[in-house]
Amino acid sequence: MKTTETPAPLPAESGGQTVSKVEVTPAARPSGQKSEGTVLNVFSHGILVIWAIMVVTPLLWAVMTSFKDDSSIFGSPWSLPDRLHFDNWARAWTDANMSDYFLNTVLVVGGSLIGTLVLGSMAAYVLARFDFPGNRFIYYLFIGGMSFPIMLALVPLFYVVNNMGLLNTIHGLILVYIAYSLPFTVFFLTAFFRTLPTSVAEAAFVDGASHTRTFFQIMLPMAKPGLISVGIFNFLGQWNQYMLPTVLNTDPDKRVLTQGLVQLAVSQGYKGDWSGLFAGLVMAMLPVLAAYIVFQRQVVAGLTAGALK
Repeated sequence: MKTTETPAPLPAESGGQTVSKVEVTPAARPSGQKSEGTVLNVFSHGILVIWAIMVVTPLLWAVMTSFKDDSSIFGSPWSLPDRLHFDNWARAWTDANMSDYFLNTVLVVGGSLIGTLVLGSMAAYVLARFDFPGNRFIYYLFIGGMSFPIMLALVPLFYVVNNMGLLNTIHGLILVYIAYSLPFTVFFLTAFFRTLPTSVAEAAFVDGASHTRTFFQIMLPMAKPGLISVGIFNFLGQWNQYMLPTVLNTDPDKRVLTQGLVQLAVSQGYKGDWSGLFAGLVMAMLPVLAAYIVFQRQVVAGLTAGALK
């Protein structure tokens, strides 16, 4: 900071005495530092632009291809469609049974997502707010579940689900999805509940609220950003899950979208309906994109809430 002092006379009523006038001028920024920051800024933005192009281009190409006919897909794959072939979507929705696959997926993912958030938030709240013997042990068990490869559990999981009579059932797949998603959910929400103020819960206890009422009416609404964030992550993982339904759900009438897309892709070797395949692919992508676009602000808020608090 550079300062200069210049004498200046006071007004007449002050007796003509002089005082020092201080002028504050901003410090000069080194030109080398400024140029380095500009180069780094341009480089980082360039990397982000390249990454965005790599991600968005395949999505836009798939959407554009879903409105073409088969001859245009192979003849001019990068050109715009001559007209919008909405019959591709209708054919994929009805002839390829995408409607049934979509409904089964909504039931499985919706039920498992609700169960995961309810059970995971309750377990995380207890682990974060109450001290009892075995608290840390149970917490580390959930952490260990995150590192357990699902491939190692497929064979014993198949026999367990079969012995329970839940093989090839929607509710059996829901229970497996819940168990598969709980470790990460508990890990995420435990850290989030620890950032919430304890004074609000203590005030509720003083007013006579029970633990159940305090959790559902006070603490759970306060944890809404964290619930939305972990809900989006679980939704993405469960919607795109392929290995578990392939092993535990072999009934053709109860297949989910990932199984239906694979079946549709295999059938192209005999039918050649590539336009219908791309239409079905876009159908499977749209709910995921819509969920992230709608809740992107809540996801960022949930991820940064712990750091801000």
